[in-house]
Amino acid sequence: MKTDYKKLWKILIDREMSKSDLRRLTGMSSTTMAKLGKSEMVSMELLKKICEVLECNIGDIMDFLPEKETQKPQSDDSEKP
Repeated sequence: MKTDYKKLWKILIDREMSKSDLRRLTGMSSTTMAKLGKSEMVSMELLKKICEVLECNIGDIMDFLPEKETQKPQSDDSEKP
């Protein structure tokens, strides 16, 4: 599964907050902010802190998305007439 933080960025826009504001309020490093920007995994502790600061639930700031399949499904020749 892939992480997606688009909801987090939307909340920041809606609340007129910058990423710098979020970093300051949560105490996260710039490296961790970069991970969020790349939709990489971060600690559950950080996600909890973000939720506390934004007064929301984890589902309000992120989603898990299925990985895209890189291989095409193999055809089954046994079903051909």
